[in-house]
Amino acid sequence: MAIEMDRRSLLKGIAATATALAAVPSPAEARERRTAPPDAVGLLYDTTLCIGCKACVVACKEANGMPPDTDGYGGGLYDAPEGLNETTRNVIALYKEDGEEPSFVKRQCMHCIDPGCVGACMLGALQKREFGIVTWDGSRCIGCRYCQMACPFNVPKVEWSKRAPKIVKCELCHHRLAEGKQPACSEVCPRKAVIFGPRTELLQEAHRRLAAKPDLYVPKVYGETELGGTQCLYLSHVPFEKLGFRFQHDEPVPEVQQTVQHGIYQGFAAPLALYAVLGAVMLRNRKKGADEPES
Repeated sequence: MAIEMDRRSLLKGIAATATALAAVPSPAEARERRTAPPDAVGLLYDTTLCIGCKACVVACKEANGMPPDTDGYGGGLYDAPEGLNETTRNVIALYKEDGEEPSFVKRQCMHCIDPGCVGACMLGALQKREFGIVTWDGSRCIGCRYCQMACPFNVPKVEWSKRAPKIVKCELCHHRLAEGKQPACSEVCPRKAVIFGPRTELLQEAHRRLAAKPDLYVPKVYGETELGGTQCLYLSHVPFEKLGFRFQHDEPVPEVQQTVQHGIYQGFAAPLALYAVLGAVMLRNRKKGADEPES
């Protein structure tokens, strides 16, 4: 009789699960493509104007209270970061190969219109906030570092030297913007190789330069559409892939990622219903077993 009751309970559980499955909504549709907010600001960097003085790197550190990086190729004598790291939010790199024209290139957070880091952050520690700037909130961060894995530009870094590490990345000097100033890097550039402004105006300026000197530039404004668009834009006389910009397609990182995730999460109703029913059956049988007299 007990075996028969167990079978009945199992059949009831299967029936309840089938009902839950029928109630699950259809798979999530493709995620809507994001656009830049109306107040989006950003940077336009022109490789043809940069002389590699690194005044922007120094100014960035001063504006954000970052210590010098003396572990790089400077031999410990001066601040010489080799790339973005826990003390460096902005860096100038050099592209140089035999027989080809060299170029400097500025590295910092691209402030994507649809950021992979924001899409990957489970608790919203990384968000696009005022002016479309991607900022980090330490009170919400659990240190999972998914943002590092999701960023196609390899930007977020972790303070490995500290017990309570922070995520370090360019936040476009948003504290300076609140004071009516511009980012430190664009303010100090002696050649105006990097300029600051509304994204729409930066795009207009970039296309004006392309039209004025078509033989000077690669015919593209990197960041206009790549990976859904970025608020930091680039003009270059060297092919962008040689400068490390590996992604040329228009699809944002979170678009496929979140479409798949949302479909999976919608389908969680059925497994949860099954686990709930099986758990109830096990609990009831355990209770029955405790109540039955020993033979």
